[in-house]
Amino acid sequence: MTDAIPPAERLAAQLRALYQRYGFKQYRVSKFEEYDLYARNKRFLTSPHILTFSDTNGRLMALKPDITLSIINNTRDDDRTRKVWYMENVYRVPRGGSGFQEIMQAGLEMLGTVDLYAMGEVLMLAARSLEAVSPRYVLELSHMGILTGILDCLDLPAGGAEGILAAFAAKNVQGLAAVCAGAGVPENSAALLGRLCRLSGPAQPTVEELLSLPLPPAAKQAATELEQLTGLLTLFGSYNTTVDLSLINDTDYYNGLLLRGYVDGVAAPVLTGGRYDSLIHRMGKRGGAIGFAVYLNELERFLTQPSDRDVDTLLVYGPGDDPAAVIAAVQAEAAQGRTVRAQLAGETAVTYGRCIRPDGKEMT
Repeated sequence: MTDAIPPAERLAAQLRALYQRYGFKQYRVSKFEEYDLYARNKRFLTSPHILTFSDTNGRLMALKPDITLSIINNTRDDDRTRKVWYMENVYRVPRGGSGFQEIMQAGLEMLGTVDLYAMGEVLMLAARSLEAVSPRYVLELSHMGILTGILDCLDLPAGGAEGILAAFAAKNVQGLAAVCAGAGVPENSAALLGRLCRLSGPAQPTVEELLSLPLPPAAKQAATELEQLTGLLTLFGSYNTTVDLSLINDTDYYNGLLLRGYVDGVAAPVLTGGRYDSLIHRMGKRGGAIGFAVYLNELERFLTQPSDRDVDTLLVYGPGDDPAAVIAAVQAEAAQGRTVRAQLAGETAVTYGRCIRPDGKEMT
């Protein structure tokens, strides 16, 4: 039976219902913002290329390449905590692409007071978002505070921290050792960084191993928070989670929990997010922030299974057939959950599972 509702639309409806169930309110943003918003924050965009146009009043506007920046920019700076979800298009050049694309993404953001429960809830919703796509998924976790807690204790030369972060992100243990040696990092700290770079695996045992390491106080605090969050997640349910400390991001954007989600059959991450107090403070707002995005464009090909037919049933009627009989036959097919196309006898360009007359008799 051919499903009349496209899989991507079904997924969008599932995500919408999931986010609303936990008190997140839909947030609608304009298709464009003033270009200056993105020009000031270009380093945080996936691509530096931005589609612009001049408004009737002479302002330079941009088709939005990012949703989080727009939500922060349009959220009032007060003491209220806001929980919002969105399903919007962005306009940008995707990684590895050569031209602008209209990209649909869904996600949620929490801005304001972000406590341990709030982070656990967002973590659970990220896992359930992936679960809605496929049972064969994995949600990777990390925490920026672990690495920055170590780096802040080191007297690094200019560029040293950037080199260590780059080696970490590439999981390049040899490169990390070379950077540490060149930056004069003490042997015990370099060994600790090397071990963290390799540390990944199922969430609970990996966090236990992490906490057994000689971490400085700030890194220990971040590791403890990661342990608490993985524990909270088990109270919500059983999810496919791993910890990979090579998962890092821009320290001017993210400052805590990091998320990255994959589904089997799609090479690129289909979900990314985390705690981004650093970004919200850079934009002159108070409080904390956490959220994630689901990249529906990455899932479109995965969700769309090729079909060998356009409709389940082709109903062919002749010039003399009673329209009432045709209607009755069409309704009978639809009532059985089948897709049906009725047409006057003649050549057809559609493919079908079976061909019938209005009286129900099959045609060869």
